[in-house]
Amino acid sequence: MWTNLSLIFTLAPITRGFFAMIISGAFFPLCGLMVLRLDLVPLRYMLMHGVILGGALSLALNLPLFPVTITINLLLIFIMMFFNKTQSFGFSGASAAAMVLSMALASILMQVADVPAKDTLNLMWGSPFALTNSDLIILLAISFLLISYIFFNFKNILALFFNKDVAQAMGIKVRLNYTFMILIIALLVALAMKLLGAFLIDSLLILPVLNANLFCGKKSSGIKKLFITSSIFGLINSLLGYSLAVMINWPPAATISLLAVIIYIILSFGKRRSK
Repeated sequence: MWTNLSLIFTLAPITRGFFAMIISGAFFPLCGLMVLRLDLVPLRYMLMHGVILGGALSLALNLPLFPVTITINLLLIFIMMFFNKTQSFGFSGASAAAMVLSMALASILMQVADVPAKDTLNLMWGSPFALTNSDLIILLAISFLLISYIFFNFKNILALFFNKDVAQAMGIKVRLNYTFMILIIALLVALAMKLLGAFLIDSLLILPVLNANLFCGKKSSGIKKLFITSSIFGLINSLLGYSLAVMINWPPAATISLLAVIIYIILSFGKRRSK
């Protein structure tokens, strides 16, 4: 059995998927912590719908998918931030409006340009087995951008997570840092949907952070510890889920997602029993 498994992992698509799971499992949760701490969950849904609009547009005009989806999402973000300049941070209302607009435009575009809906919705089911070497390089580049930003701006991020008004009083460029974090989230969500599918986004972005919160508990919820623990949970979850999927011939996204939810349930029960 182990001999067959080792032979399977010598296949190029399996190997590329394995490296993609290492990268995304380790680094995506770092972005997920930003999403949760800055209350940007509605923004994530909007970005996912923006990718669907970008997919419909790229198919209609026969353009490369990734640049179009990135452009659409960045355009939506800049529009929301422009209309949100005088309001407090957070985009719950604007995100909902942009999400509805994205789906409406995508639906109209698919009808007018005769784009099959199934081709656009295939973005929801990306596969690690279909990745290319170029995809891995892009994945590494965005992950490097994310970790570099966190490393060199950790004190600013910590202040923003604590209180935006306090951060402003400390002389931190709150709007600039906030915008940069949102742009990184937009890049990562667009990339994740294109490479891995929407199914894996929450499994690698949000659930490792929730599991880290349950594992660490309120008394040990320092931001640095949460960053590290979230990354560890994401890495373990992605590697175990991917390896299991290869061994038993299950879909990788579904297997990784199922494992993440099982870990969440176990930690939740463990926390209740400890009270």
